[in-house]
Amino acid sequence: MAPPVRALLFDVFGTVVDWRTSVAREVTPFLAEHAPGTDPVEFAAAWRRRYQPAMDAVRSGARPFTRLDILHRENLEAVLADHGIDPAGLEEATLDHLNKAWHRLDPWPDSVEGLRRLKTRFIIAPLSNGNIALMLNLAKRAGLPWDAILGAEVAQAYKPSPAAYLRTAEILGLPPEACMLVAAHNGDLAAARRCGFRTAFIPRPTEYGPDQAKDLLPEQDWDFVAPSFPALADQLGCPPA
Repeated sequence: MAPPVRALLFDVFGTVVDWRTSVAREVTPFLAEHAPGTDPVEFAAAWRRRYQPAMDAVRSGARPFTRLDILHRENLEAVLADHGIDPAGLEEATLDHLNKAWHRLDPWPDSVEGLRRLKTRFIIAPLSNGNIALMLNLAKRAGLPWDAILGAEVAQAYKPSPAAYLRTAEILGLPPEACMLVAAHNGDLAAARRCGFRTAFIPRPTEYGPDQAKDLLPEQDWDFVAPSFPALADQLGCPPA
């Protein structure tokens, strides 16, 4: 018999926070000055498209583990160049502020309430590809009530590498079966399940915009499927707020 779940570990970008509209908001003033006519939402999407390829070099072993803030900065400079902006001509403070747009993401409307409820019965922590400083700043700004900051920098591995999940469970002193990944991405859940984690799918149907074509529905028989964090709290028997 599987042990009871003791820890809920959360994907963050897209599951807990709305990266797309938040990054678009953060880059709007800069683009209005330096690249008038550039769509901030398209810029945010272009920046995000470089996210997985940047981590692939680390996953493959071609590059030592490199925290996400550094990868985001490299990707930002590439996206700026793609939009006709020379990053070498910008002040370092400007580039740093732009890069830290990822530290200033807004939570989905149900996130904070749901996390507070889930925290009453479970250990809650991010299992994100974001680095510790990024996750801390995000949590302080958004009011995310984590018990700990875990994930890629702690595990020295990027999801969906098995080490990202297994080392996180080990750090908590728990078997993988006592951990549940909560995510809006079927691929993330599938990787966690292969490591022995329990799984909960929370669809975020506007993460990629109005024409989103993936992660709208569960692709496996996940242990739990809920439309929001409070609904998951209901399913798990957490007291109301």
